[in-house]
Amino acid sequence: MSELAAVDLGPEDDKLITLARATRARVGAAEGAAVRDETGRTYTAATVDLPSLRLSALQAAVAAAVSSGAESLEAAAVVTAAASPAEADTSVAADMKTPLVVLADLDGTPVRAVRS
Repeated sequence: MSELAAVDLGPEDDKLITLARATRARVGAAEGAAVRDETGRTYTAATVDLPSLRLSALQAAVAAAVSSGAESLEAAAVVTAAASPAEADTSVAADMKTPLVVLADLDGTPVRAVRS
């Protein structure tokens, strides 16, 4: 995957950020994520941090998409305080052939886009 210096997003990508931010805020999680599958359906999730199960928000959103029949993703957005995507997140995005992963800060401002 290669990183873009300038984040140039369309309205559907902005929607993913909004959904990820709302999901994070609703449950008070460390991160929120939203993904759009190859048919245009969206899935959201927040960080899962249980004693026996730990998933990043993106891993949880991808799990929701896959369990609903998604075969690939068009885009993903993660709202996080992290400056770069976690290795587990880039791996799961690659598994789903995701051409765009956007990182946004906690107020929803896009700070990095990773395109494959």
